[in-house]
Amino acid sequence: MRMLNLSIKRMLDILVSLISIILISPILLTILLLVKCTSKGPVLFKQERLGLHGESFQILKFRTMVVNAEHMGTGVYINEKSDPRITKIGKILRKSSLDELPQLFNILKGDMSLVGPRPPVTYHPYDGYQNYPQWAKKRFELLPGLTGLAQVELKSDATWDERITVDVRYVENFSVRMDILILLRTVIAVFKRDTF
Repeated sequence: MRMLNLSIKRMLDILVSLISIILISPILLTILLLVKCTSKGPVLFKQERLGLHGESFQILKFRTMVVNAEHMGTGVYINEKSDPRITKIGKILRKSSLDELPQLFNILKGDMSLVGPRPPVTYHPYDGYQNYPQWAKKRFELLPGLTGLAQVELKSDATWDERITVDVRYVENFSVRMDILILLRTVIAVFKRDTF
């Protein structure tokens, strides 16, 4: 049953991401131009993240911060309300979660899924996959997601161990039905402008 769910999950990932890219291409182009015209640097932010089985891949986002922001100020810690590294357009993109849209290409490629544990950077909260505790490595048994159970169940200030615990619960209980419910909750959260 799990294998059938995984096959359906991948088919849905390809279908939904491809249709979404086509339908929202005018929005993608508009954001691309806004980012390009309002700040120096590349339009896309690329970063190494840990994915399936701890393998690294490059996640794509619209750039919302100044170039090399992760090496300035508070590093990976971001104060959404007052961080001077966030650009003016970046504030809007982050608040609306529109900065995440390029990850549809990650999903189409097979690096990510619509739903799954969010992929962490390679050096935080643990330095490399090999340094995760054994119990926490279970979160890497499914493709990382554009959204996930932790994003809809926990507040943004939840600790990493809290997030990983929920991620492991998702991996252990995964089903296509659960994915659909998480996607619906995500859409509601985005429209309510909740931060996740």
